Amino acid sequence: MSLQALYGPNGLPQTQLISGGDLLTRDVKSGAGSDVAFADMVKGLVQQTDQQQQVAELGVEQLVTGETDSIHDVVLATSKADLAFRLMMEIRNRLIASYQEVMRMQI
Repeated sequence: MSLQALYGPNGLPQTQLISGGDLLTRDVKSGAGSDVAFADMVKGLVQQTDQQQQVAELGVEQLVTGETDSIHDVVLATSKADLAFRLMMEIRNRLIASYQEVMRMQI
């Protein structure tokens, strides 16, 4: 596998989108005229994170039972799930901080 396959034309790493991820991509591409609700975007993020957690859990289960020998794939799936969970938690923390800041504003 070449390194060229990992990077897009702009030099940034390419990512794979799992179910619901196209909602986030459509928002960025379509601009201000988008009709995707914020709640739907957050729901998609939670679903993607949950799906990655399930894939990692299945990989660990298969490794323990001897169904697979690829430790590399299991570690990679687990790392992806961990990163997705940390990202989701950081987004949650920032949303809570923003909400608290708005609530502190005086009218």
